[in-house]
Amino acid sequence: MEKKASVPTPARRRVTFERRLGRAVVLAVALVSGSLGAGVLGYHHFAGLRWVDALLNASMILAGMGPVDLLPTDGAKVFASCYALYSGLLLLATMGLLVGPLFHRALQRLEVEAGRARRDEPVPDVAREPGGDLP
Repeated sequence: MEKKASVPTPARRRVTFERRLGRAVVLAVALVSGSLGAGVLGYHHFAGLRWVDALLNASMILAGMGPVDLLPTDGAKVFASCYALYSGLLLLATMGLLVGPLFHRALQRLEVEAGRARRDEPVPDVAREPGGDLP
């Protein structure tokens, strides 16, 4: 016996959507937290900033606001520039992670609505004789 593919019910679709969105949020929080920790360590090590000042600078760069303190060494400046470029890419990746499940849900809804519209259309009569130049 062949198994028929089951069509997910709206309740199952909602649970699946919530699970996908939850995984995306957890992954985004983990990425941002890890990146913030790396930035704090980098600013503390390379620029010699106190922990609170390193946290402030890393947070500001990660949020796209810009640096707060002047950086004393060339190593600190190189770290800050690499961290700023990384932070810009992380922002785009995080937004993609969070918007992905929402976009997928919207596409699913459009597909369901299109399926309903197709079912309501009259079925063409294909059994009648073809007209025109057809043999």
